[in-house]
Amino acid sequence: MKQSVTAHRSVILSPLAAPILLLAMMTGNAASPDYSGFDELLMQNVHNGFVDYDGITDNPALGKFVRQVGEIDARTLSNHDDQLTFYINAYNALAIRGILDGYSPVTLFGRYTFFKSRKYIVMGEEINLLDLERKVLIPMGEPRIHFAIVCASTSCPHLSSRAYLPETLEQQLEQGAQQFINDISQNRFDLHERKAYVSKIFDWYEEEFEEEAGSLQRYLARYVEDTEVAKALGNDEFDVRFLKYDWNLNGRYSSKPD
Repeated sequence: MKQSVTAHRSVILSPLAAPILLLAMMTGNAASPDYSGFDELLMQNVHNGFVDYDGITDNPALGKFVRQVGEIDARTLSNHDDQLTFYINAYNALAIRGILDGYSPVTLFGRYTFFKSRKYIVMGEEINLLDLERKVLIPMGEPRIHFAIVCASTSCPHLSSRAYLPETLEQQLEQGAQQFINDISQNRFDLHERKAYVSKIFDWYEEEFEEEAGSLQRYLARYVEDTEVAKALGNDEFDVRFLKYDWNLNGRYSSKPD
């Protein structure tokens, strides 16, 4: 079990942060990110991972937080936990924004527009969701982000009903990993047959999990609650098979695209 995110990772400023940080060093004080409005919005509209997009549609808190994501001053993100917290919340808020703006990852073309062609402003620079994940979050060296960032789909991890906070980040990341890996709708382990049917996420990002634990199975073993299954995974005894990803919406939105 990790004791803290900061203790295990050096501070990494993303490519988005570098030019803004240089400017910030020459200016006065700047406000830290305020997650309270986004936190309240999530508490009101996300229940056990099910998102009420209809309830978010007219809530000004999302627009306010999205504007903050675009305008935030890099120097307020003084350490790795601050940065990771900000980018996780930013990704989740922008994914919600994308759904409300009429984009959807349900189809192949929809995934292209949702992840690549739709761009947002983050820390004063334009970026899409794909690059926010692959060029900013992944290089920060924390594979548990894949259980925290949510692309509005059924096979994604549950969207947290609380915003991430620097002071609780480690606990939230651990809880997210534990919840997702033990969710039988996402991952199933047949101990008798030694077959593991796991989320496609573990296929897409297998190298990260292998780097962290030595093998994908050993990473899974850290979180699986069944002790016998965990022991077998720890010895790489399973035949791992990846499940088909369900891109359907992870909630209700009456105005969703066809």
